Amino acid sequence: MANTLFILNDAPYGTERSYNALRLATALAKKEGETVRVFLMGDAAACARSGQKVPAGYYNAGDMLTMVGRKGAEIGVCGTCMDARGLDDANLIDGAARGTLAQLTEWTAIADKVLVF
Repeated sequence: MANTLFILNDAPYGTERSYNALRLATALAKKEGETVRVFLMGDAAACARSGQKVPAGYYNAGDMLTMVGRKGAEIGVCGTCMDARGLDDANLIDGAARGTLAQLTEWTAIADKVLVF
């Protein structure tokens, strides 16, 4: 069984780093025997904001993150980063939870692979 941690740092829109990380996390989470965790830091905390409105035909980072969670992935959002961006727990999509550096440290220590975007 493989244990992969994705650490996202970029905003959900503007670059495609978070988009590509979420695509890969979704694909990996579908594989049997894979454990996937996603931790959002910095501007990537906005990926977990609920109620995102995007133009028709454009990807929605919140929906993509929800899909990763539905595949069994754990989703943590840096609490300090949330506070700095005015996000509170009520603003998060279902399946995402306020996280801490201690949580990220633990997830990193047990991960077989750590992918940083």
